[in-house]
Amino acid sequence: MAIELTDADRSALHGEQGKGKALAMSLVVKLAEISGATRLVDIVGAHIDGCLFHGQAGLDYVSRLGEDCEVAVPTTLNVSSLDLLHPDLYRGDADTARSARLLMDAHVALGCRPTWTCAPYQLPDRPAFGDQVAWGESNAIVFANSVLGARTNRYGDFADLACAITGRAPYSGLHTDAGRRATDIVDLSSLPDAWLDEEIFYPVLGYWIGSKCGTGVPAIIGLESIGLESVDPDSVGAESRAGEDRLKAIGAAAASSGATAMFHAVGVTPEAPDVETVTRGDEVRTHDVQPADITRIRNRLGAEAGPIAAVSVGTPHMSLDELQSLADLVSGRRARVPFYANTARDTVARLSEQHLRSLESFGVTLVTDTCTYITPIIGDVEGPVMTNSGKWAYYAPGNLGVDVVFAGLAECVDSAENGSAVLGALFT
Repeated sequence: MAIELTDADRSALHGEQGKGKALAMSLVVKLAEISGATRLVDIVGAHIDGCLFHGQAGLDYVSRLGEDCEVAVPTTLNVSSLDLLHPDLYRGDADTARSARLLMDAHVALGCRPTWTCAPYQLPDRPAFGDQVAWGESNAIVFANSVLGARTNRYGDFADLACAITGRAPYSGLHTDAGRRATDIVDLSSLPDAWLDEEIFYPVLGYWIGSKCGTGVPAIIGLESIGLESVDPDSVGAESRAGEDRLKAIGAAAASSGATAMFHAVGVTPEAPDVETVTRGDEVRTHDVQPADITRIRNRLGAEAGPIAAVSVGTPHMSLDELQSLADLVSGRRARVPFYANTARDTVARLSEQHLRSLESFGVTLVTDTCTYITPIIGDVEGPVMTNSGKWAYYAPGNLGVDVVFAGLAECVDSAENGSAVLGALFT
């Protein structure tokens, strides 16, 4: 299928704007062919997932692009393999650290912003409703599409950077109206109403959605706004049970257990005023979520009582609200086990001195620029690690070889203080 290209596209493809841009454009065009796109679309921003050092190929790719070009749109950077603000936390080998730093520097040399966060939607200048962007990082992709109403496909390493350099992306999938139609209805009406007021419910629900709906676009019924006559794209979740942090938890877990790149929460998210709008009148699969489904997933994520070795929270990176809530929870207390909180350097910079002192006094180790499930920070531990993150609970056993105990933030704090898992009765 022929791809409709502009004169500027063809100029870049033919090397008239440099070898790096020609390589990037060739990748974008090939991606368009594979995805069935007939044309490309301008993007207004990008988020790059390839900042983690996984081997020499990634560094070679970025270095080759950087020989004679730079990004064409504002571009943020995902977590890396190092915490530049707290370098002493790194427990890996020195050669890997050197290569990881070279990869970080190579991205910055391309004109990317050194944001080093998996939650770029928590930065002040995030995409607006309807913006076409090219984002990598699974949780960021689903948040951009679902909560912000921006438009991006699920771009992996190399593809996201190619789009950033060309300022173009294939017009297919979630960039289009048709690609954003709901494929599944997720009905929460069979669940106890009180469960929806619990923080721990949202990552569990997300995990269930990802495992059940796969690559589909689910529409959730049951998180509707209270007394909200119309959905305002500028105040997502403002008058519902599911504010941004809870929606973040749904998307991050769903993108981990499945391949979810977008969901609708009917009456909450900006493209979902009602079921008819998100399904466009088509017949879709319907899933009636049962209490046993939620209980099973919660237990699968880790519900064993007993001593714990450490706690890690903030995957995706904690928002300012979440970090302030943690500071309030730990005030005047002291942890008996290591406690790690993953967050963005931008978020730490906005935290008050009082909250910082509370975190430090409790024994919280702030981790920025990276995350504890992908960088050797926690080290060898004897016993399970507790988390409030569905994503961390999904990946850490394979990445770190640790057992996981999963609970809400308050339970994580209580458990760190006690040195043993404190589990609420919810879902058990």
